[in-house]
Amino acid sequence: MAGKFARSWSLMKASAAMLRSDKALLAFPLLSGVCSLVVAASFLVPVALAVLADDAHLAGQAHRWSPVTWLVFFAFYLVQYFVIVFFNTALAGCALRHLRGEPTSLSDGLALARSRWTSILGYALIAATVGLFLRALQERLGLIGRLVAGLLGLAWTVATFLVVPVLASQDIGPVDAVKRSVELLKRTWGENLIGSVGLGAAFGLMTFLAILAGAVLIGGAVALHSLPALVVAVGVVVVALVLLSLVQASLQGIYAAALYRYAEVGQAGAGFDQALLENAFRTKK
Repeated sequence: MAGKFARSWSLMKASAAMLRSDKALLAFPLLSGVCSLVVAASFLVPVALAVLADDAHLAGQAHRWSPVTWLVFFAFYLVQYFVIVFFNTALAGCALRHLRGEPTSLSDGLALARSRWTSILGYALIAATVGLFLRALQERLGLIGRLVAGLLGLAWTVATFLVVPVLASQDIGPVDAVKRSVELLKRTWGENLIGSVGLGAAFGLMTFLAILAGAVLIGGAVALHSLPALVVAVGVVVVALVLLSLVQASLQGIYAAALYRYAEVGQAGAGFDQALLENAFRTKK
Protein backbone atom coordinates (compact mmCIF):
# COMPACT_ATOMS: atom_id res chain seq x y z
CA MET A 1 0.00 0.00 0.00
CA ALA A 2 2.83 2.38 0.85
CA GLY A 3 4.33 1.75 -2.59
CA LYS A 4 1.05 2.62 -4.28
CA PHE A 5 0.85 5.95 -2.50
CA ALA A 6 4.50 6.64 -3.33
CA ARG A 7 3.86 6.00 -7.03
CA SER A 8 0.78 8.23 -6.95
CA TRP A 9 2.84 11.01 -5.39
CA SER A 10 5.53 10.59 -8.05
CA LEU A 11 2.93 10.77 -10.81
CA MET A 12 1.46 13.91 -9.30
CA LYS A 13 4.92 15.50 -9.10
CA ALA A 14 5.54 14.72 -12.78
CA SER A 15 2.21 16.32 -13.70
CA ALA A 16 3.03 19.31 -11.51
CA ALA A 17 6.40 19.71 -13.23
CA MET A 18 4.65 20.04 -16.57
CA LEU A 19 2.20 22.55 -15.11
CA ARG A 20 5.06 24.59 -13.64
CA SER A 21 6.74 24.65 -17.03
CA ASP A 22 3.58 25.95 -18.71
CA LYS A 23 1.32 27.79 -16.29
CA ALA A 24 -0.87 28.86 -19.22
CA LEU A 25 -2.52 25.44 -18.89
CA LEU A 26 -4.35 26.86 -15.86
CA ALA A 27 -6.29 29.06 -18.27
CA PHE A 28 -8.35 26.11 -19.56
CA PRO A 29 -10.03 25.18 -16.25
CA LEU A 30 -10.39 28.90 -15.50
CA LEU A 31 -12.24 29.49 -18.77
CA SER A 32 -14.28 26.36 -18.16
CA GLY A 33 -15.29 27.57 -14.71
CA VAL A 34 -16.23 31.05 -15.91
CA CYS A 35 -18.29 29.71 -18.82
CA SER A 36 -19.95 27.15 -16.54
CA LEU A 37 -21.01 29.94 -14.20
CA VAL A 38 -22.44 31.87 -17.15
CA VAL A 39 -24.37 28.78 -18.27
CA ALA A 40 -25.66 28.18 -14.73
CA ALA A 41 -26.76 31.81 -14.45
CA SER A 42 -28.46 31.62 -17.84
CA PHE A 43 -30.48 28.58 -16.81
CA LEU A 44 -31.20 29.76 -13.27
CA VAL A 45 -34.47 31.51 -14.15
CA PRO A 46 -35.96 28.83 -16.46
CA VAL A 47 -34.99 26.02 -14.07
CA ALA A 48 -36.45 27.87 -11.08
CA LEU A 49 -39.66 28.65 -12.97
CA ALA A 50 -40.04 25.04 -14.12
CA VAL A 51 -39.53 23.65 -10.61
CA LEU A 52 -41.88 26.21 -9.05
CA ALA A 53 -44.53 25.41 -11.66
CA ASP A 54 -44.25 21.72 -10.83
CA ASP A 55 -44.47 22.40 -7.09
CA ALA A 56 -47.57 24.55 -7.57
CA HIS A 57 -49.22 22.03 -9.88
CA LEU A 58 -48.44 19.00 -7.72
CA ALA A 59 -49.06 20.53 -4.30
CA GLY A 60 -50.06 17.79 -1.90
CA GLN A 61 -49.29 15.04 -4.44
CA ALA A 62 -46.34 12.73 -4.93
CA HIS A 63 -43.67 14.86 -6.54
CA ARG A 64 -43.05 14.11 -10.21
CA TRP A 65 -41.38 16.52 -12.58
CA SER A 66 -43.27 17.53 -15.71
CA PRO A 67 -41.87 16.90 -19.21
CA VAL A 68 -41.06 20.61 -19.48
CA THR A 69 -38.93 20.48 -16.33
CA TRP A 70 -37.06 17.42 -17.59
CA LEU A 71 -36.50 19.16 -20.91
CA VAL A 72 -35.09 22.26 -19.21
CA PHE A 73 -32.75 20.18 -17.06
CA PHE A 74 -31.63 18.18 -20.11
CA ALA A 75 -30.80 21.38 -21.98
CA PHE A 76 -28.84 22.62 -18.96
CA TYR A 77 -26.90 19.36 -18.67
CA LEU A 78 -26.16 19.37 -22.40
CA VAL A 79 -24.76 22.92 -22.50
CA GLN A 80 -22.85 22.46 -19.25
CA TYR A 81 -21.25 19.21 -20.38
CA PHE A 82 -20.33 20.74 -23.73
CA VAL A 83 -18.53 23.64 -22.04
CA ILE A 84 -16.65 21.37 -19.63
CA VAL A 85 -15.61 18.79 -22.25
CA PHE A 86 -14.65 21.52 -24.74
CA PHE A 87 -12.09 23.10 -22.43
CA ASN A 88 -10.93 19.75 -21.05
CA THR A 89 -10.26 18.64 -24.63
CA ALA A 90 -8.25 21.80 -25.23
CA LEU A 91 -6.22 21.10 -22.08
CA ALA A 92 -5.66 17.46 -23.00
CA GLY A 93 -4.56 18.45 -26.50
CA CYS A 94 -1.93 20.83 -25.12
CA ALA A 95 -0.78 18.24 -22.57
CA LEU A 96 -0.36 15.62 -25.29
CA ARG A 97 1.72 18.04 -27.35
CA HIS A 98 3.93 18.66 -24.31
CA LEU A 99 4.35 14.92 -23.83
CA ARG A 100 5.48 14.60 -27.45
CA GLY A 101 7.97 17.40 -26.89
CA GLU A 102 6.13 19.81 -29.20
CA PRO A 103 5.56 23.52 -28.52
CA THR A 104 2.01 24.53 -27.72
CA SER A 105 -0.10 27.50 -26.69
CA LEU A 106 -3.53 28.46 -25.43
CA SER A 107 -4.68 29.16 -28.98
CA ASP A 108 -3.47 25.71 -30.11
CA GLY A 109 -5.63 24.01 -27.51
CA LEU A 110 -8.71 26.08 -28.32
CA ALA A 111 -8.21 25.50 -32.05
CA LEU A 112 -8.03 21.75 -31.46
CA ALA A 113 -11.21 21.78 -29.38
CA ARG A 114 -13.01 23.82 -32.05
CA SER A 115 -11.99 21.29 -34.68
CA ARG A 116 -13.58 18.53 -32.57
CA TRP A 117 -16.74 20.44 -31.66
CA THR A 118 -19.15 17.98 -33.31
CA SER A 119 -17.66 15.02 -31.43
CA ILE A 120 -17.62 17.04 -28.23
CA LEU A 121 -21.28 17.95 -28.72
CA GLY A 122 -22.12 14.31 -29.39
CA TYR A 123 -20.36 13.19 -26.23
CA ALA A 124 -22.06 15.98 -24.27
CA LEU A 125 -25.39 14.65 -25.57
CA ILE A 126 -24.50 11.16 -24.32
CA ALA A 127 -23.26 12.45 -20.97
CA ALA A 128 -26.36 14.63 -20.52
CA THR A 129 -28.61 11.66 -21.23
CA VAL A 130 -26.74 9.53 -18.70
CA GLY A 131 -26.85 12.36 -16.15
CA LEU A 132 -30.57 12.87 -16.60
CA PHE A 133 -31.20 9.13 -16.37
CA LEU A 134 -29.33 8.97 -13.06
CA ARG A 135 -31.27 12.00 -11.83
CA ALA A 136 -34.53 10.27 -12.75
CA LEU A 137 -33.49 7.22 -10.71
CA GLN A 138 -32.89 9.44 -7.71
CA GLU A 139 -36.25 11.18 -8.15
CA ARG A 140 -38.32 8.03 -8.56
CA LEU A 141 -36.64 5.48 -6.29
CA GLY A 142 -35.63 7.58 -3.29
CA LEU A 143 -32.78 6.18 -1.18
CA ILE A 144 -32.45 3.06 -3.32
CA GLY A 145 -32.35 5.23 -6.41
CA ARG A 146 -29.57 7.36 -4.91
CA LEU A 147 -27.51 4.26 -4.12
CA VAL A 148 -28.04 2.76 -7.59
CA ALA A 149 -27.37 6.10 -9.28
CA GLY A 150 -24.16 6.48 -7.27
CA LEU A 151 -22.89 3.06 -8.36
CA LEU A 152 -23.87 3.60 -11.98
CA GLY A 153 -22.32 7.07 -11.92
CA LEU A 154 -19.06 5.65 -10.60
CA ALA A 155 -19.05 2.96 -13.31
CA TRP A 156 -19.70 5.60 -15.98
CA THR A 157 -16.89 7.80 -14.65
CA VAL A 158 -14.43 4.90 -14.76
CA ALA A 159 -15.54 3.80 -18.23
CA THR A 160 -15.18 7.30 -19.69
CA PHE A 161 -11.99 8.26 -17.84
CA LEU A 162 -9.98 8.53 -21.07
CA VAL A 163 -12.69 9.88 -23.39
CA VAL A 164 -11.34 13.46 -23.30
CA PRO A 165 -7.74 12.60 -24.30
CA VAL A 166 -9.16 10.22 -26.93
CA LEU A 167 -11.21 13.08 -28.40
CA ALA A 168 -8.15 15.34 -28.27
CA SER A 169 -5.94 12.80 -30.01
CA GLN A 170 -8.25 11.14 -32.54
CA ASP A 171 -10.82 12.57 -34.91
CA ILE A 172 -13.53 10.02 -34.10
CA GLY A 173 -17.16 10.12 -33.02
CA PRO A 174 -18.35 10.20 -29.40
CA VAL A 175 -19.55 6.58 -29.31
CA ASP A 176 -16.21 5.34 -30.67
CA ALA A 177 -14.43 7.55 -28.14
CA VAL A 178 -16.32 5.91 -25.27
CA LYS A 179 -15.59 2.45 -26.68
CA ARG A 180 -11.90 3.31 -27.04
CA SER A 181 -11.77 4.58 -23.47
CA VAL A 182 -13.22 1.28 -22.21
CA GLU A 183 -10.79 -0.72 -24.34
CA LEU A 184 -7.78 1.17 -23.02
CA LEU A 185 -8.92 0.76 -19.44
CA LYS A 186 -9.31 -3.00 -19.86
CA ARG A 187 -6.01 -3.42 -21.65
CA THR A 188 -3.74 -1.39 -19.44
CA TRP A 189 -4.74 -0.70 -15.88
CA GLY A 190 -8.39 -1.60 -15.52
CA GLU A 191 -9.73 -0.61 -12.15
CA ASN A 192 -6.42 0.57 -10.70
CA LEU A 193 -7.02 4.31 -10.69
CA ILE A 194 -4.31 4.74 -8.10
CA GLY A 195 -2.94 7.98 -9.40
CA SER A 196 -6.35 9.58 -9.79
CA VAL A 197 -7.31 8.61 -6.25
CA GLY A 198 -3.97 9.96 -5.04
CA LEU A 199 -4.59 13.32 -6.69
CA GLY A 200 -8.09 13.50 -5.26
CA ALA A 201 -6.91 12.62 -1.77
CA ALA A 202 -4.02 15.10 -1.87
CA PHE A 203 -6.18 18.00 -3.01
CA GLY A 204 -8.97 17.00 -0.65
CA LEU A 205 -6.50 17.33 2.22
CA MET A 206 -5.15 20.64 0.91
CA THR A 207 -8.68 22.01 0.48
CA PHE A 208 -9.56 20.97 4.03
CA LEU A 209 -6.43 22.68 5.38
CA ALA A 210 -7.21 25.80 3.33
CA ILE A 211 -10.76 25.92 4.72
CA LEU A 212 -9.42 25.40 8.24
CA ALA A 213 -6.87 28.19 7.82
CA GLY A 214 -9.56 30.37 6.27
CA ALA A 215 -11.85 29.81 9.23
CA VAL A 216 -9.06 30.95 11.53
CA LEU A 217 -8.44 34.08 9.42
CA ILE A 218 -12.11 34.98 9.22
CA GLY A 219 -12.57 34.29 12.92
CA GLY A 220 -9.66 36.60 13.72
CA ALA A 221 -11.13 39.33 11.51
CA VAL A 222 -14.51 39.00 13.22
CA ALA A 223 -12.82 39.18 16.63
CA LEU A 224 -11.14 42.42 15.57
CA HIS A 225 -14.54 43.86 14.53
CA SER A 226 -12.86 45.13 11.37
CA LEU A 227 -14.85 45.05 8.13
CA PRO A 228 -11.76 45.63 5.91
CA ALA A 229 -9.95 42.77 7.64
CA LEU A 230 -12.99 40.54 7.16
CA VAL A 231 -13.19 41.39 3.46
CA VAL A 232 -9.48 40.68 3.01
CA ALA A 233 -9.75 37.39 4.91
CA VAL A 234 -12.71 36.21 2.84
CA GLY A 235 -10.94 37.29 -0.36
CA VAL A 236 -7.79 35.35 0.57
CA VAL A 237 -9.82 32.22 1.30
CA VAL A 238 -11.79 32.46 -1.96
CA VAL A 239 -8.63 33.02 -4.03
CA ALA A 240 -6.87 30.11 -2.33
CA LEU A 241 -9.79 27.73 -2.97
CA VAL A 242 -10.11 28.85 -6.59
CA LEU A 243 -6.37 28.36 -7.18
CA LEU A 244 -6.49 24.90 -5.62
CA SER A 245 -9.43 24.02 -7.86
CA LEU A 246 -7.64 25.27 -10.99
CA VAL A 247 -4.42 23.43 -10.16
CA GLN A 248 -6.29 20.20 -9.41
CA ALA A 249 -8.29 20.35 -12.65
CA SER A 250 -5.12 21.08 -14.64
CA LEU A 251 -3.17 18.25 -13.01
CA GLN A 252 -6.01 15.80 -13.60
CA GLY A 253 -6.11 16.75 -17.27
CA ILE A 254 -2.34 16.37 -17.62
CA TYR A 255 -2.39 13.11 -15.73
CA ALA A 256 -5.18 11.65 -17.88
CA ALA A 257 -3.30 12.68 -21.03
CA ALA A 258 -0.15 10.93 -19.81
CA LEU A 259 -2.09 7.76 -19.03
CA TYR A 260 -3.76 7.85 -22.42
CA ARG A 261 -0.43 8.27 -24.20
CA TYR A 262 1.03 5.34 -22.31
CA ALA A 263 -2.04 3.17 -22.95
CA GLU A 264 -2.18 4.06 -26.65
CA VAL A 265 1.46 4.04 -27.74
CA GLY A 266 3.26 2.48 -24.78
CA GLN A 267 5.23 5.65 -23.99
CA ALA A 268 4.82 7.76 -20.88
CA GLY A 269 6.01 11.00 -22.43
CA ALA A 270 8.38 13.71 -21.34
CA GLY A 271 8.69 14.08 -17.58
CA PHE A 272 6.97 10.78 -16.70
CA ASP A 273 8.75 7.63 -15.60
CA GLN A 274 7.57 4.81 -17.87
CA ALA A 275 8.49 2.12 -15.35
CA LEU A 276 6.43 4.00 -12.79
CA LEU A 277 3.34 3.83 -14.97
CA GLU A 278 3.91 0.18 -15.78
CA ASN A 279 4.05 -0.68 -12.08
CA ALA A 280 1.17 1.52 -11.04
CA PHE A 281 -1.23 0.47 -13.82
CA ARG A 282 -0.76 -3.22 -14.54
CA THR A 283 -2.60 -4.96 -17.34
CA LYS A 284 -5.53 -6.98 -16.03
CA LYS A 285 -5.33 -10.69 -16.70
